[in-house]
Amino acid sequence: MISASIETRVQFYDLDPMEIMWHGNYVKLFEEARCALLDKLEYNYPQMREDGFGWPVVDLRVKYVAPARFGMRIRVTATLREYLNRMVIDYQVVDIATKARLTKGQTTMVCVAADTGVMQFETPATFRCKVEEQSDQAA
Repeated sequence: MISASIETRVQFYDLDPMEIMWHGNYVKLFEEARCALLDKLEYNYPQMREDGFGWPVVDLRVKYVAPARFGMRIRVTATLREYLNRMVIDYQVVDIATKARLTKGQTTMVCVAADTGVMQFETPATFRCKVEEQSDQAA
């Protein structure tokens, strides 16, 4: 499937009292990687809004494997796993220096009509076409 990554350095303000990245900050990193993926598809939040849809997160899963520590350079990769009827994105957080996996996660998003908030049970044609175009380019 289609993937995009971001790279960042763990900052002091990201740490908890145990001097490791606070668990809640991973959700922010997932969002940044998700936006990179959506930019690659040319269907980020402004395009969703123009298309008349929103995609709220309805499920979030995080598995902490090893801690991210101050100064560590990390790569966060978002991979589109499903796009028909819902959007499922897998995430991997790795230490760039050692290639060790630190965290993995997944979000599930559903499509809703922006004006009514009513859930759509079919992926909008615009988004489906963007994914299929990107998949064809990668093949």
